[in-house]
Amino acid sequence: MTAESHGLELLRVVVLLAAGVIAVPLFKRLGLGSVLGYLVAGMLIGPSGLRMFIDPGAIRSIAELGVVMFLFIIGLEMQPARLWSLRRSIFGLGVLQVAVCGALLTGVCLLAGLAPGAAFIAALGFVLSSTAIVMQILEERGVVNTARAQRIVAILLLEDLAIVPLLAVVALLAPQSETMQTDRWLVVLKGVGYIAALLLVGRFVLNPMFRLLAASHAREVMTGAALLVVIGSAVLMEMGGMSMAMGAFLAGVLLSESTFRHQLEADVEPFRGILLGLFFMSVGMTLDLSVLLHDWPRIVIGVLVLMLVKSAGVYAVARVMGAQNREAIYRSALLAQGGEFAFVLYSAATAVGVLPGDLNALLTAIVILSMALTPISVLILRQLLSPPTEESMDGIEMAESLHGKVLIIGFGRFGQVCSQTLLARGIDVSIIDTDTQMIRVAATFGFKVYYGDGTRLDVLHACGADQAQAILVCIEVREATTRIVELVKAQFPQAKVLARAFDRPHAIQLVTQQVDYQVRETFESALLFGQNALMQLGVTESDAIETAADIRSRDSERFELELTGGIGAGRDLMRGNVPTPTPFTKPTRKPQALNEAAASKIGG
Repeated sequence: MTAESHGLELLRVVVLLAAGVIAVPLFKRLGLGSVLGYLVAGMLIGPSGLRMFIDPGAIRSIAELGVVMFLFIIGLEMQPARLWSLRRSIFGLGVLQVAVCGALLTGVCLLAGLAPGAAFIAALGFVLSSTAIVMQILEERGVVNTARAQRIVAILLLEDLAIVPLLAVVALLAPQSETMQTDRWLVVLKGVGYIAALLLVGRFVLNPMFRLLAASHAREVMTGAALLVVIGSAVLMEMGGMSMAMGAFLAGVLLSESTFRHQLEADVEPFRGILLGLFFMSVGMTLDLSVLLHDWPRIVIGVLVLMLVKSAGVYAVARVMGAQNREAIYRSALLAQGGEFAFVLYSAATAVGVLPGDLNALLTAIVILSMALTPISVLILRQLLSPPTEESMDGIEMAESLHGKVLIIGFGRFGQVCSQTLLARGIDVSIIDTDTQMIRVAATFGFKVYYGDGTRLDVLHACGADQAQAILVCIEVREATTRIVELVKAQFPQAKVLARAFDRPHAIQLVTQQVDYQVRETFESALLFGQNALMQLGVTESDAIETAADIRSRDSERFELELTGGIGAGRDLMRGNVPTPTPFTKPTRKPQALNEAAASKIGG
């Protein structure tokens, strides 16, 4: 390579980075999101713009790793039990949506004059929504962990799975000889074999490997191993004729219950963000403006008709499956576009003669424009659906560059009372919450509360969790509390972790997660309430206090038994079937032994 060509390559890298650095903040400032910024930046520097990059495919082959890493991180969040809980959404809602939208769009393509095989492939390619774009929008809004977002994730997972049988359909539609028919079955068997190989490696190799590497205390080796797992699983699935992204997702699921999963997520995240941005830019480069200018009437009509018909199908399926009107409308706007797997499907169909080359170019332009229109349509829809009384973020400060000695997550009634003891001693406290109305009310009483979702690792970093001496989890949602504790224990070992437990089973779960302190949200206050009830009924204060202390002791004993010997042990204790602490012997009436039903409820 000459010095001149080397300098040109470096100039291209500078232009690529500069385009993203300039376009993305500008589009986010305009409220259009980062995705559209990347797409426009890619279009401007690509073959149809400044021609700094002539072959977008060369960049996309690398940038597709961003989508692969995105699916790996999603897989890390999907423990097998959680994935199993979504089975109805994945194989019920997802299959129904693909079937309905596929049928509607195939009919549209047939009416447009396409041959049956080409119409089916063109329609199903557009049915596969863009996982990258949809997840990026959900992530930027901070709603990935909500119930309605999880239903969308389930649909996207099914659509990612659908690429495998659709590629098989492409092979079926292609002219086949008897030899090729035999090869087709070999391809299917090979795919099954590669999936089995990945599952076996994930089950018996990955966790022991990461334990061994962790013992070396070499952070860069762990990072290299994380990239090896992501890229290796993706390549393995591609060798088996399947989606690279699906291979990475399966690897993530297999590691989702590993003690190293948060470390893996932290290692992969920086690469994921950069490569995903490059992927969107490569998609923008792919848009052929000459095709757009030559066939713009058909392309514009195609984009509008396909998006509207698909939106109608998504909306109808959502309503049939029980979604509220608002959720159904939002889902139809978010999933109305074609996606990155359409490029794979169309290219495969063109290679075997199912789609003509000019039709492939036309459909590719339609898909890219639909991807570009999605952030705009979602933004417009949010404005139209926003109720007049919806709270804005005006006057709310986002959690950023905080450095308190103590971080309090959640400032409801529990967090407010808890914070007073710390503030009274002059301890530097950082407080975050997601309730904007509460943040404003707290400000009127002199409390500085920042907006931040404690279940997100990037937010915890922004809140100074890596420097905090103690992190207090005071929110009332059990699942979110568990998620935060899990993140904090894995990523910020220097901090003491104190957590508000929802009930007894949740308290046991938190103890197994090695929190430094947990308390059931109603136990102590209810015990004090009962103690004062005794005093109102004429019991002396000392006897009432001792009665409460006896119940607290019995509860503590049962809690320890449940923690070490199971729930049944605790119930046996309350029925008197195992040794108990020294009985309460004051002359006042001794508390009666609780029956099993009461024992299962005391203190939550």
